[in-house]
Amino acid sequence: MASGNLSRRHFLQTGAVAAMACAAGTSVSMGQAKTSPRFKKAVKYHMVTDKSLSIAEKFSLLKEIGYDGVEIRTADKDSAKVKELLQARDKTELPIHGIINSNNPDIKTAIDLSKTLGGTSVLVVAGRVSKDVSYDDNYKEWSNRIKENAPHAEKQGIQLLVENVWNNFLLSPLEMARFIDEINSPAVGVYFDVGNVVRFGFPEQWIRILGKRIGKLDIKEYSRKLQKDEGLWKGFNVEIGDGDSDYPAVVDALEEIGYSGWATAEVKGGDKARLTEIADRMDKVLELK
Repeated sequence: MASGNLSRRHFLQTGAVAAMACAAGTSVSMGQAKTSPRFKKAVKYHMVTDKSLSIAEKFSLLKEIGYDGVEIRTADKDSAKVKELLQARDKTELPIHGIINSNNPDIKTAIDLSKTLGGTSVLVVAGRVSKDVSYDDNYKEWSNRIKENAPHAEKQGIQLLVENVWNNFLLSPLEMARFIDEINSPAVGVYFDVGNVVRFGFPEQWIRILGKRIGKLDIKEYSRKLQKDEGLWKGFNVEIGDGDSDYPAVVDALEEIGYSGWATAEVKGGDKARLTEIADRMDKVLELK
């Protein structure tokens, strides 16, 4: 996706807003003409790879770069680690917005951990379909598992958000919407990953269909050319904004459904320079600056 698309779109949007303001007899500066939703920009904690830094120093680094929050794995649940995370959170005022539980069947522990750390969600991967695990069996198993944990999530004020991943399951937005709706809980929704869809679909279409079911976003990219030339998983080896995710269309779709919330990078992490680059790319594709 060419960077010119974003700048042209921004120009057209700001020009249109300015024109409407003039017509109404008011003045609007170009810097104020912003139509994007108000995203909260975050990273996964494990993307901070400098092992010489303490937990508090990692949080301070993310705060300095300009991130609004961070997401933690369930693996970080031991009491000593949790104590350090809480101290780092309070010292830096950088929120821990959620827990990554993946396909761990122990959802209750993840709910309680998210609550303890001040989070609002648990990221859930609904199993995996394979030659040995049938589609219908996986559907029943994970639907029931999430239903069983939904009342506790509701009580704790935590969202259980099912991510669209490459697990051979929930392969269309219509089916994913049905899966969520059948569970029938206000605590259950979707953790929508923009890049994961590009291999077989179009993120903006998924967003419009899933609508208010979307609770949070993962931000990354995918290149169909790299997939074709180098292999399926190589498609992810592209920087945010340089792949086939049509982010102007994604932002438009998010505006249409009224989404405003967390957008968390899920890409290869690194040191301060790398994390700064990721933040800058997120600002660009999400039109945050």
